[in-house]
Amino acid sequence: MSAPITVTERNFDELVLGSEIPVLVDFWAVWCGPCRAVAPVLDEIAQEYDGQVLVAKVNVDEEPGLAAKFKITSIPTMKIFVSGREEKNLVGAMPKVAIEQKFKEYLA
Repeated sequence: MSAPITVTERNFDELVLGSEIPVLVDFWAVWCGPCRAVAPVLDEIAQEYDGQVLVAKVNVDEEPGLAAKFKITSIPTMKIFVSGREEKNLVGAMPKVAIEQKFKEYLA
């Protein structure tokens, strides 16, 4: 079983942009209620789609450079990266089905 990985400025390019599989990156913060609400959903996705989708988490308070680079103005924001390119932007907490619909088109 897989779990979401923590991504920092130091390893973002390697883990996200260099990933062989689609990556769902969650930009979040500890103090954000909607972020805490979506966290268990992302844990489930990481487990159920292990090997098909990588779930990564970026704490915007600890990684302000990444938040600025990707123009994060509201959290939670989730971005889908495929082959090193940002493909989709999802803003706000949403149900599992809605998140799945956004990345399923990129599955092999």
